[in-house]
Amino acid sequence: MDLSTLGTEARNERTTELDRMPVSELLSVMNAEDQTVALAVRDALPQIEAAVEAVAESLRRGGRLIYLGAGTSGRIGLLDAVECPPTFGTSPDQVVGLLSGGPGAFVMAVEGPRTNPRGRSTTSRRSA
Repeated sequence: MDLSTLGTEARNERTTELDRMPVSELLSVMNAEDQTVALAVRDALPQIEAAVEAVAESLRRGGRLIYLGAGTSGRIGLLDAVECPPTFGTSPDQVVGLLSGGPGAFVMAVEGPRTNPRGRSTTSRRSA
């Protein structure tokens, strides 16, 4: 899969100059971008519902939910997985978070595995 074709991987033209903006403009741009999130979620609710139903059914049948990610989004997935046992009573092995670069990448950026497909697959094979 060519990730450069995904909209989520494209540069946001509205935020390319954040480092050159006055603080008030930077904050306004960030706030405007944050507001687009709720609208995007609203537009994707049918797909989100289908995903939630599929995961719930899998968990009912003894399956697992595995968050696999890199960078900040991987860290957020890992945090969510860690919170599932105390919040929802799942067992620690039922909802699992895997972070590209391994556990050390949680506290220090490890950029190699994120951009190296072999690093990603090695991490996921070892941890899953």
